[in-house]
Amino acid sequence: MTSVVPWQQRLSTGTESIQGEVVRWYQETRNSKAYVPTMIWGTIQTEAYATVILRRVVDFLGIPDDVPAGVAKRMERQRVLYEGEHHYDVVLGEQALYTNVGGREVMVGQMERLLRDIDLPSLSLGILPATAEVDVVPMPGFNMYDGVRVHYELVSTAVDVTDPGELALHDKAFAALSNAACHGEAARGLISKALAFWNGD
Repeated sequence: MTSVVPWQQRLSTGTESIQGEVVRWYQETRNSKAYVPTMIWGTIQTEAYATVILRRVVDFLGIPDDVPAGVAKRMERQRVLYEGEHHYDVVLGEQALYTNVGGREVMVGQMERLLRDIDLPSLSLGILPATAEVDVVPMPGFNMYDGVRVHYELVSTAVDVTDPGELALHDKAFAALSNAACHGEAARGLISKALAFWNGD
């Protein structure tokens, strides 16, 4: 089964309510996977980075402006990283380290956050190099929750997939992406390289 809900409908009262919904998803999920090719995964965004992202959402969609409240909820969601009951396998595209969100200062802070969080027991963070060969066709980013739901965020809608056959294909795709990604010290090296870029080194 696939459900599609337009963003203007889901965000009709602003960003806080949907962020609260996402907090509940993460609190209820024990094992999550995320592939995010061009931006930083929301659960490891800095407050400054998240503020820029939600400001762009509000301005682009023309929804009620409650950015501070939405950001506060996104920061609340990050508690799951420290509770010890959850585990997240995350693959970021290398481009995510270079997509300019808020300028140099914001990006430096975000790279420093990634380097600080990469060793969290709850997080397995991989970076997919721009030149990596992957055994799957290019695709948009997605989140998987306990293997029972896949969530996409598209330009105009949010899409949720729950069909078992489709879930199995997403699991297979994530495995291919993760296998091609750099982990551990290799991932740290790519993040450090991006930090040097944003520092102007």
